[in-house]
Amino acid sequence: MKTEIYILSGFLGSGKTTLLKQLLQQEKDRNRNIAVVMNELGQVSIDSNEVEKDTPLKELLNGCVCCTIQGQFETQLHSLLQENTLDAIYIETTGVAHPIEVLDACMSPLFAHQVTIKSIITTLDATRWKERGSLSIQLQKLLQEQVKHGDVILLNKTDMLSEAEKSSLLFEVQSINARAITLLTTFSRVKLDVIQRAQLSQKQPHHKAHVEDHLHLKTFVYEFTKKVDLELFENWLRQMPDTIYRIKGYMRFTHSDDTYSFQYSYGMPLYMKEMMKLPTTLVFIGENLDHTKMKQELFNLEQQSN
Repeated sequence: MKTEIYILSGFLGSGKTTLLKQLLQQEKDRNRNIAVVMNELGQVSIDSNEVEKDTPLKELLNGCVCCTIQGQFETQLHSLLQENTLDAIYIETTGVAHPIEVLDACMSPLFAHQVTIKSIITTLDATRWKERGSLSIQLQKLLQEQVKHGDVILLNKTDMLSEAEKSSLLFEVQSINARAITLLTTFSRVKLDVIQRAQLSQKQPHHKAHVEDHLHLKTFVYEFTKKVDLELFENWLRQMPDTIYRIKGYMRFTHSDDTYSFQYSYGMPLYMKEMMKLPTTLVFIGENLDHTKMKQELFNLEQQSN
């Protein structure tokens, strides 16, 4: 019996980790043996905290499977298959990975005979897509490629749109990729049966979109040493340049003893109280990041808060 592989694709902040959590729970309810590979652009993994401890997990940091760390990816995937008897492996790509290049990396001669690539599942942030004209040309092309090569496309966060906007979005996406199973979703909700029913389609030639060579995306990691005033932090966020596409991590605020997970994409912050104390670190992903300026601003924010 071959191990199924599912590739979770989609731009930064589109809902891939939320999707992964739900699929893992549905897989667990069916008593299937599942493993996860998570690829992060930065040096710190944030989303891996969402995967339960008893699920085999491999993390690939500080690079993208589709270009800079393909060799590491093949080695990790091979070791997962060697060490476990698995029904399926879910691969959560970076938000700027090209799905076809990840697919190519899954077909290594090391283990190609042991796996069957079931599908590429693309999550698409509806508002991001609607206003994609504000992105650089290269990122617009990447978004289009992620849609073009999806076998299941989740048009996510559609609760933010009117009925007319939903219809328009559906038409645009289906005109790019008519053969995919396309669903309107909120919070990446989808039944596992739909994902398992999808078939990997014949893939066409693709536009290259390597993270550093073509997209010029960088990461920046900041480790807090003190609590931060929430109001000061939110004022700072409002000055955020629109070339920062994603922030994620953990924070502590002066008004509380709790730790909060923090997610930010497309100008929208989200805070969730955590049960555990986690390292207070933020990972920023964007174009043309000024590391020195950001480090100084965040340091000043800590000093002003205390």
